Amino acid sequence: MIQLSLIGIGTGNPDHVTLAAVKALNRADLILLPRKGEAKSDLVDLRRLLCDQLLEASSETRIVEFDLPRRDGERDYLSAVDDWHAAIAAVWGRLIEQHLPDGGRVGMLIWGDPSLYDSSLRIADRLQSGHGTVDVEVVPGITSLQVLTAEHRIPLNTLAEPVQITTGRRLRERGWPTDAASVAVMLDSGGAFESLLPGEDLHIWWGAYLGMDKQCLIDGPLADVSDAILTRRAALREQHGWIMDIYLLVRRPG
Repeated sequence: MIQLSLIGIGTGNPDHVTLAAVKALNRADLILLPRKGEAKSDLVDLRRLLCDQLLEASSETRIVEFDLPRRDGERDYLSAVDDWHAAIAAVWGRLIEQHLPDGGRVGMLIWGDPSLYDSSLRIADRLQSGHGTVDVEVVPGITSLQVLTAEHRIPLNTLAEPVQITTGRRLRERGWPTDAASVAVMLDSGGAFESLLPGEDLHIWWGAYLGMDKQCLIDGPLADVSDAILTRRAALREQHGWIMDIYLLVRRPG
């Protein structure tokens, strides 16, 4: 039997990795590290660093890197993602069969936490259906939302009010979610907040590369800082070749 551990590793700060995650890493017979291309080499570099720092000297854990299949950006989004997940599951399955033909424990280092806008659990479901018995373990990690609110020193919600977590795509298509006082936005390709109605009294707390040495934070009334965020975001993306950012918007009562 294969045990697959999906191990949340936080957002880039090795100090955010939990003791449970360290134990799971050291139990693994095999750790699979995805490569996302040269532009995002920082991400696999961090995973390598974590393995170097956290695996015990006596560990016999094998570390295998693989190239992550690319998603077709020209097709319908949901159909393209479905095919992409199938391709990733096939790669996982081949590597597991190759390196653990008699079964064992596999570790996957998941950015942030497997529960929040991450598809590792969905991919693992496909792996279960196509590659025999797989027992999935989830080791929770610190999310980008937690780091964003910690670094800005703010609560996620306003008093007694709900929070909506959404994507940049949905914010552009549907606008401000009904009845939400606070909206956390992830997976924004850049500037989805510009689609909101002018005149809205909104405050934004934005962060990029959270938990990393190159972390960048901006906050203020959206009308005052939106241009600064877009300019800074473009410069950071140009400098590093990639960017991961997130922001919280709060509607001021009025």
